[in-house]
Amino acid sequence: MALYQGGYSNFAARRAARHGRTKEYKASLEQNKKSNSTTKQVENSSSTKPAATEPRDLKGHPKVMSYPSAKSLSENTGDSLLIKCFKYVVPDTGLNFEYEQRKATKTGFSPFSGEKIEKDQIATDAKGNKINFPVKNSASLRNLGSSDRYNELGEDGKRKHKPLFYVELPIPQDINDSNSVTWSDDNMNIFQLAGLAAVQSGLMNPQQGFETVKELFQSGIPDKVLEGDMKEQLIAIISGKAIDALGNNLSTNSVLGRSQGTILNSNLELLFNGVNLRTFPFSINFSPRNAGEATMVKFIIRAFKSSMAAKKRTEEAGQGGAFLGAPDIFSLEYRHGSATHPFLNSFKHCALTGMTVNYTQSGTYATYSDGTPVNMRMNLTFKELNPVYIEDYSDDVPGVGY
Repeated sequence: MALYQGGYSNFAARRAARHGRTKEYKASLEQNKKSNSTTKQVENSSSTKPAATEPRDLKGHPKVMSYPSAKSLSENTGDSLLIKCFKYVVPDTGLNFEYEQRKATKTGFSPFSGEKIEKDQIATDAKGNKINFPVKNSASLRNLGSSDRYNELGEDGKRKHKPLFYVELPIPQDINDSNSVTWSDDNMNIFQLAGLAAVQSGLMNPQQGFETVKELFQSGIPDKVLEGDMKEQLIAIISGKAIDALGNNLSTNSVLGRSQGTILNSNLELLFNGVNLRTFPFSINFSPRNAGEATMVKFIIRAFKSSMAAKKRTEEAGQGGAFLGAPDIFSLEYRHGSATHPFLNSFKHCALTGMTVNYTQSGTYATYSDGTPVNMRMNLTFKELNPVYIEDYSDDVPGVGY
C-alpha cells in the first residue's frame, strides 16, 4: 500500500492521499504497464541503426517528447518552449572561385600530364581528367557560421539538416534576453596618428608615399606645422628618447611634463571592439501526475543529457580515439499555441553548456512506488553559436527580434 519510498514516506503518502493522487497514480501505473510493449518498441526502434537520413541514433528516448502530457505539438494549449536537437555542423569558411577550362596556346608537352598536346587542346592531368583553373579576379569570401548552415537547402528545396528530436516544455516563468557588444577606450597621440597616415598612404600608393617621405627629409618640417611651442616640445621628446636609449626609462609625457608643463594629447575615444555571444538560462519544474508523465520526464532528462555529451566516435571501450566529436546543438523557439510567439525574442542555434537536475525540489526525498521523484527541477543553460548582427533583423523575424 506504500505509494512512496524514502525517509519521509509516511508524511509524503498522507500528503498525496489528501490531494487525491494515490488512486490516480496507481491507475495510471497499471495503464502504463499494459502499454509497456509500446514503450519498449519505441526504445528498441531508437537504439537500432539509423536510416541514411538520420544523423545519429536516439539514445533510449523517442523522437517527440512533451510535458505535461496534455500538451502536444498539434494542440493549441497555450504558450510553450519548443526545443529541437540537431547534429552539430561545422562552420564553412574559405574562398570561392569561378573555374574555367583552358586550351593550350601552342603544341608542346603538358606540364600537368607530361604528355604531348596539340594547340587548342584542353589541359588534362596525368589520368586524362580535364583541369579546372580559377578565373582571374573571381575570388569571393565564404564565411558561414555553424548557426547559418542549418538554413541551407538541398536540391529538393527542403532543409538539409533535420532535427534529431523535439521537446515541448511549459514556457518558463523567468523569461529575459540580454544583448551586448564590447566597446573599449583607445588612445593615439599626434605622432602615432601621423605615422599611421604615412603607412596607409604608402600602402595605398607606394610611389606617392616614397615621394612624401623624401620631401620631408629634404625640406624638413615647415614652421606652419610646428605652430606655437610645438618645436620646443618636439625637441624635448627627441631628447628624452635619446636619453632613454642609454638605458633610462623615460616616458614621453614625463619629459614633456618636466620641461614644458604639457603632455601629448591622447585623443582618447571609445571604439567598437567586438561582439558577444548570448546566454539563456531556463528552469523547468516537473511534477509527474501519472506514470505516463513520469516516463516522459525521464525521457526528456535523458535526451538532454545524452545530446550534450561529447562523442568518442568509436565502439571501443575506454576514452575513445585521438579525436572527440562535438555534442549536438539545439534550436529554441517560444510558441504561442501552435505558432511562433508573436512578441517574444528569437534565438540563433545554441549549444547546451550546462545542465543540473534537482530530484528533491520539494525539499524532501519522496518518490512514487515506481521510484519516480515527486518533484524535480531541471536547469538548462544555452549559449548561442554565433553573434547577432543587424542583418539578422529581417522581416521574417517576428516580435522584438533577437
